[in-house]
Amino acid sequence: MRVLLQRVKEASVTVDEETIGQIEAGYLLLVGVTHEDTETEVNWLADKVAGLRVFEDADEKMNLSIQDVAGKVLSVSQFTLYGDTLKGRRPAFTQAAKPDIAERLYEKFNERLRTHGLVVETGKFGAMMDVALVNDGPVTLMLEKNA
Repeated sequence: MRVLLQRVKEASVTVDEETIGQIEAGYLLLVGVTHEDTETEVNWLADKVAGLRVFEDADEKMNLSIQDVAGKVLSVSQFTLYGDTLKGRRPAFTQAAKPDIAERLYEKFNERLRTHGLVVETGKFGAMMDVALVNDGPVTLMLEKNA
């Protein structure tokens, strides 16, 4: 499982010209699931996201978590995080989990984030989405937990 985390000042996701998820300060998470992922990876990554200290304290040190700053999360499913570009010119997505498995684990990931008291907005699984953000920093991290 992979999560591309971006610390944002604001972010939103639109489907068919309708905004379906929107946050102010917090994280935009692009979430990818692979075949071997289980709830173990889901829980580990959600707990990591909730506790990660990438917000600045009074001394301008990255020392505060999203929980500490009452930030929000916009979580967007992103199978292309498992795009393989080693061969040829078109990515292969054979490492991405099948939609039924990926959607179930993506939903569990969001549920686990909510158990940490986080407000979690989402995109629409499998839809073409327009994602807008104002990156804060910029701070962008790739988090990964292999099965």
